[in-house]
Amino acid sequence: MNVKTRWMMLALVVGLAACSSNEPKSDEMPVEEEVATEAEATEADSEAAPSMSVEAKLEAAAEGTHRSEENRARNEARHPVETLLFFGLSDDMTVVELWPGGGWYSEILAPVLAEKGRFVAGNMYDNPEDSEHYYSRIARNFEAWVGENTETLGEVEVGTFWPPSIVEVGGPESADMVVTFRSMHGWYRNGILEDVLAATHETLKPGGIFGVVQHRAAEGSDPAVTAPKGYLPEDFVIATVEAAGFELVDSSEINANPNDTRDYEDGVWALPPSLRGGEESAAQFEAIGESDRMTLKFVKVAAE
Repeated sequence: MNVKTRWMMLALVVGLAACSSNEPKSDEMPVEEEVATEAEATEADSEAAPSMSVEAKLEAAAEGTHRSEENRARNEARHPVETLLFFGLSDDMTVVELWPGGGWYSEILAPVLAEKGRFVAGNMYDNPEDSEHYYSRIARNFEAWVGENTETLGEVEVGTFWPPSIVEVGGPESADMVVTFRSMHGWYRNGILEDVLAATHETLKPGGIFGVVQHRAAEGSDPAVTAPKGYLPEDFVIATVEAAGFELVDSSEINANPNDTRDYEDGVWALPPSLRGGEESAAQFEAIGESDRMTLKFVKVAAE
């Protein structure tokens, strides 16, 4: 079953449920008229299905049974529908996700973009000289997962994103939107943050959107101190991205968590879903919840 058919079936089920609540009982309507009415409703809902709103498609994908129960449970803390709508996602866009990891956001983005848009994943580098490094394993696992789930995800383009040496995400000015979720501290620690931003700027069309979600350190913190713990100061992120040719157009507290004190021995990985401290401290960190995160929307500044 292709992705378009899935959207049509979802709309049909919703439409028939709404219609049935308003129809007279079967003993009040001749059988012939009832059958004709249901047939008309089916035809009308099938025609309406392709026009499902982006929000409805996102909600359906976020709660879809193609996602594990564990991943769906994270919706409450990560607010994927609200976050992607805040970024301005449209289902006919070309969207690049950088370092999608295990595909938590990909399994929402890919189905929504499958019919009218284009989804490109900038995967980690599977280094043949260090095949057991966790970056290599993540890269292989993601590519295998995409290949095993084409019926649900649609056609996902997977390229390696390892700037400055390898940038396979569609070419210059090919994307309407580039998104990244909780990855900037890693790029900073690896010394490639400026290279990532340069590649992102080149990939986006003029006026294209760069959406950022990142674990947030305390205001004015030293990124060299906080990045190993998984956090970056918001003012540092904004200044660094704007220096790369972007303009901050909006910010949101969708993913804020004031309970996050950011002072854990195991860094952000002490919190769920990692819970690196083990079962002994799990209840304590589950009570705090996921990290405090900045949610920032930038646009690529057109060249003068």
